Amino acid sequence: MARDNGDGFWAGFILGTFVGAVVALLFAPAPGEETRERLRERGIELRERAEELSEEARRRAEALSEEARKRAEELSEKGKEVLEEQKARLQEAVEEGRRAAEERRSELRSKLEAQKEGTES
Repeated sequence: MARDNGDGFWAGFILGTFVGAVVALLFAPAPGEETRERLRERGIELRERAEELSEEARRRAEALSEEARKRAEELSEKGKEVLEEQKARLQEAVEEGRRAAEERRSELRSKLEAQKEGTES
């Protein structure tokens, strides 16, 4: 947001400079041809400055875009790592649950067989 205000500042600065130059030249005591030449020169200077500012803004936008792309890639990689870690933890928990269920099943079968043998005798 602060960068938007900076760009707006420079646009306002250029416009204010141009308007101020035009007003100053129109009210200055100078011949018409000289005044028109000054206005032309100021217009050229302002156009060049606007082109410089535009190029600078483009470079900044490209740099910000590249930085955002890099951060997105880093976050994507970090997300993949976290996902893989969680998948591994879940797999471990499932395996542990299967082992516990198998142990309990074996215990219950042993008890059931012991009870059958106790009732048959």
